[in-house]
Amino acid sequence: MVNLVDVFADFKSGKNIDRPTMVRVLEDVFRTLIKKKYGTDDNFDVIVNTAKGDLEIWRVREVVTDGEVTDERAQVSVSEAHNIDESLEIGDECYEQLSIDDFGRRAIMAARQTLVSRIMELEKDEVFRKYSERVGDIITGEVNQIMKKEILILDDATAAELVLPRLEMIKGDYYRKGDMVRAIIKKVEMRNNTPFIMVSRTDPGFLHKLLEGEVPEIEDGIIEIKHIVRLPGERAKVAVESHDDRIDPVGACVGMKGSRIHGIVRELRNENIDIINYTNNLPLFIQRSLTPAKITNIEIDHERKRASVFLEPDQVSLAIGKSGSNIKLATKLTGFEIDVYRNNQQELEIDDVDLEEFSDELEPWVIEALKNIGCDTARQVLELSAEELIRRTDLEEETVMEVLRVLGTEFDEEAG
Repeated sequence: MVNLVDVFADFKSGKNIDRPTMVRVLEDVFRTLIKKKYGTDDNFDVIVNTAKGDLEIWRVREVVTDGEVTDERAQVSVSEAHNIDESLEIGDECYEQLSIDDFGRRAIMAARQTLVSRIMELEKDEVFRKYSERVGDIITGEVNQIMKKEILILDDATAAELVLPRLEMIKGDYYRKGDMVRAIIKKVEMRNNTPFIMVSRTDPGFLHKLLEGEVPEIEDGIIEIKHIVRLPGERAKVAVESHDDRIDPVGACVGMKGSRIHGIVRELRNENIDIINYTNNLPLFIQRSLTPAKITNIEIDHERKRASVFLEPDQVSLAIGKSGSNIKLATKLTGFEIDVYRNNQQELEIDDVDLEEFSDELEPWVIEALKNIGCDTARQVLELSAEELIRRTDLEEETVMEVLRVLGTEFDEEAG
């Protein structure tokens, strides 16, 4: 009996399978053994002791007079019963404890394999069930294996294997084996009878959960996140609403001097996060969605779901954002296509970018030097020659050439 019970004990100690289920599996395995040997399990009791990790098998038969046994599976003669317990009398129930060795070595090995298989299936079902209930939750795990198209992660809490596809990673994410990763559980399904748990760092839900973890008012339901849109690793916009007039939802999410939002920004590889007040006033919501740009006028075509916004020339590049990121996200957030116009009623082509959008590639003092000579956008800088830029800004030639390369690449990418 030791072999089978050891298997039971080994698996029970390391797996998250509840006790009643384990008892049922063990009973089923041994009842199958009994049926194969005796043809039925009707007159047998299987008692599982999960605390000790052992079990007992008892055969129960009615004691009858010698020579009157009509059913050997349910009856036992009084003389045979006395070999088991001398105190038994006719009409009593005879309880006989069986040894696992009575079933034979081959039967025991087959039962052991069945037990292992059933427990592994239960474990997979349990993993699938538990993670299915956790879709949308953040997990923390350790990088176990790095592959071409995905990274395999071991969940810190359960040691289950999670899959982080490259397409679900933020631009700039770089991991080595042993690194810790935070992500959201995005999808759980069975593939070839094995749980497939996919996690993501690009899903808007990841940012939602990060905010929920940093802002108690969101978890408490005082502040509601109405909508999140992201260009992972670049920019995100979050529309929030307060259910308490005394609490400013934007201020609560950002925190004192950005204390709440800074950690999230670092986690998302310096993703620029705009928190805006949600409103049912559509023109105002579209205006807020284009933050940090300031709009002077807006016209909305509800039927075509288009909005025409008018801005001062110095606000245009802010409204558009680097590579059009700001206006793309504003469109996703509001559900309206947004056309940008200068205040002279001329529609603007999305062909310029504010220098501040390059703050991750150019040093602040370099941007400041360019602004001091009246260059606020990338196009304005590129219109000047390298020699003129060196002369007017006092920047080193190497620095100016790097500026021209970075700004030029922006428009090369757009053209491509």
